[in-house]
Amino acid sequence: MTKKQRYEAVLSYFRHEMPTVDTELEFGSIFQLLVAVVLSAQCTDKRINQVTPELFRRYPDAQAMAQAEADEILEYIKSVSYPNAKATHLAQLARILVERHQGEVPADMNQLLDLPGVGRKTANVIQAVAFGKSTMAVDTHVFRVSHRLALVSAKATTPLKVEQELIKNIPAEDIPRAHHWLLLHGRYVCTSRRPHCERCGLSGVCPSASLSSSGDGSGSQPS
Repeated sequence: MTKKQRYEAVLSYFRHEMPTVDTELEFGSIFQLLVAVVLSAQCTDKRINQVTPELFRRYPDAQAMAQAEADEILEYIKSVSYPNAKATHLAQLARILVERHQGEVPADMNQLLDLPGVGRKTANVIQAVAFGKSTMAVDTHVFRVSHRLALVSAKATTPLKVEQELIKNIPAEDIPRAHHWLLLHGRYVCTSRRPHCERCGLSGVCPSASLSSSGDGSGSQPS
């Protein structure tokens, strides 16, 4: 099977199985999406969705959060990973949004990357989910599934290299959904410790499927 044929098979499967797909994070505005994505680093969406309702009731927008100190925000996010650093980032980014962007989240990649706590993955999520741009956010799930399905080469050893290969081979109109397709497939089917090939609709085209019975976790994780 050629790489082109593999991409066609994988994308056709996802288009049929998940024609409508979106982030599992819960939010009511682009600002709240940004906050949720920053909080979700090294943490589950389920945990973030348990934390954000109270956080957003207290700080519904950038203007409100910009008035808070990090230790005040910390009280709402203690149960997430790295709460002290994230509380500091949220307080800082809210102030920057108010001071530089009238409280609005910018759509520009460089302006997003200037915000504390916002890396390339987070910026790509915001661009895709909030602004409908053809950007590919690569987290551990996307990284792992892309390698196991042989959508990317073994030389794609970093999230950026995986992102570049996926962008090159996936049609622009599919890219915003493709991030969620690969992420959700990795979260619920092609899991890290043991992929569930017995209930995977892609096992017929997956070169890693035959290895699953031995517990092989093909596809190293990004650092």
